[in-house]
Amino acid sequence: MARADRAERTERDGRRTASSSANAAGSANASWAARVSGSDASRGRGRSGSSPSAGASRSARGESRYTGWRTLLNPLWCYWGFMASVIVVTIFGLLMVFSSSSVDAVSNNQSPWSELIDQGIFCAVGFVAAGLAMRMPQKFYQRLGGGIIVFAWLLQALTFTPLGKSVNGNNGWIHLGQLSFQPAEFLKLALCIWLPAGMILCQRRLRSHKLLKAYAPALVVSLISFGLVMAGKDLGTAMIIVLLCAFAFLIGGFPIKVLLAACGAGVVGIVAMFVLGSSNRMQRILATYGTCTAEQAQGVCFQSIHGTFAMGSGGLFGVGLGNSREKWNYLPEAHNDFIFAIIGEELGFVGATLLVLGFVTMGWCLVSVALQCRDAYARMVMVCIAGWIVGQALINIAVVLGMLPVMGLPMPFVSSGGSALVMCLAASGVAVRMMRAQPDIKAALAKA
Repeated sequence: MARADRAERTERDGRRTASSSANAAGSANASWAARVSGSDASRGRGRSGSSPSAGASRSARGESRYTGWRTLLNPLWCYWGFMASVIVVTIFGLLMVFSSSSVDAVSNNQSPWSELIDQGIFCAVGFVAAGLAMRMPQKFYQRLGGGIIVFAWLLQALTFTPLGKSVNGNNGWIHLGQLSFQPAEFLKLALCIWLPAGMILCQRRLRSHKLLKAYAPALVVSLISFGLVMAGKDLGTAMIIVLLCAFAFLIGGFPIKVLLAACGAGVVGIVAMFVLGSSNRMQRILATYGTCTAEQAQGVCFQSIHGTFAMGSGGLFGVGLGNSREKWNYLPEAHNDFIFAIIGEELGFVGATLLVLGFVTMGWCLVSVALQCRDAYARMVMVCIAGWIVGQALINIAVVLGMLPVMGLPMPFVSSGGSALVMCLAASGVAVRMMRAQPDIKAALAKA
């Protein structure tokens, strides 16, 4: 009897267990079916068009990554911040060109507005060039980079013909009637466009060639560009060419040790061939890192001394916009190579620092977006342009502060000069076009 009761209880427990298992299986199947149908529905929405809520959630997740200090890494902020900094620095440059050149223009029986008008025309041309560069497809630059660099070489070679013009001892200008043009500025932009494509080619060649043979195309292009500029005795521009090429090789996978050794050998070669062979350059270097005699104070040291006077008299807030004393025919090239000295004098440490922050913003935005960009060509173009613009600005500032010898390099976007301004603005347009290859920027612009 007891055994019969136990058997009956066991049978009832078995039926309950089977029932619960069936129910669990049924609910699991129903849950799985619901997930499948939901997935199919979401895939169907994906085929016909993204769900607004899904897109919003993805956008929210993307924005949530850039909180606090990470906001500085936001590609969209960098995209708009780069364009804003270029526009602000360029307009500021027009203001300072007028302030620093008006006295010199009047002393030469010209209108005090003459330099501003000329610079304003070049500024308008530069913004048009930037707008066109922004609209060109990326493949345009990749495919035509070789033609662009050859055309830049031909322009630079024209400086050795009767069309060439010497300015302050540098044979780097082309003179056509009333128009003078410095082709080395276009050569910088051409290198920024071709070198990234050349580096991609060299990286492919590295699979089947040794190091130097694989990078031979980029090395040849860099040496030809450097040689054409140095043949015109333009040491300052040649330094920017070297800096730009060094950035390209660095991000192009060239070994750092070999690159540093090559740069060191190049510096020694430049000093031996072009500095020791020129008494004027040698005196400027010795005057920068030594003491100036009374005779040198009226010669090779004159410009740097008055640049130091201008920076020193500016103080914290400056003597006021338009109130510079050094621009009264004391400081040579006050509206050009040494315009930073006038900025320091009239607007003081605060104004000079804000200008430096403008260039830092440009460099930071370009490099930040480049590091987040998956397109190798666009990434390298942005880094090359950043190295050119920010590097040249820092070298110009170092010259004014007496840390480097005078070498005739203008400050990008700020110094007077049509060739440099137009090419810098065009390079900014190319950089903006490359920034649009970054996924977040591309998605935001497509949504707009």
